[in-house]
Amino acid sequence: MRIGELAARAGTTTRTLRYYESRGLLPARRGDNGYRTYDEADLTLLRQIRTLQDFGFGLEETRPFVECLRAGHPSGDACPASLAVYRRKLAELDALIGELGTVRRKVARQLERAERARDDLSAGAEVPGGPEPVCELKGQAS
Repeated sequence: MRIGELAARAGTTTRTLRYYESRGLLPARRGDNGYRTYDEADLTLLRQIRTLQDFGFGLEETRPFVECLRAGHPSGDACPASLAVYRRKLAELDALIGELGTVRRKVARQLERAERARDDLSAGAEVPGGPEPVCELKGQAS
């Protein structure tokens, strides 16, 4: 198949395919007429790359999976190098989840502090002669 058909079947652009080719992820075969030619195995490579990118893998992280497929394995994640990439990605995701948990706890504490301050201010307004709560957003259009 030619580049346009491969791009359409893979759900990508010819520009992307040329970029993958320049990075060595997609083979650069040419027919007698000089046009790029591709086969079903190339479509499998592209689907592997796109799936991994949808999961958040960088383009270079897909290389071991592509090489595994090119080596004749039925799946791009059947090789030790691919499994190592999975392990690194999981460790990276675990670290990010930890960081997000820390940020979430800080935001929750800040919200609790702000709500207590608001409640304290409102309680003071109920005392005769106490301050009137003021909202900076009062009267502003949203």
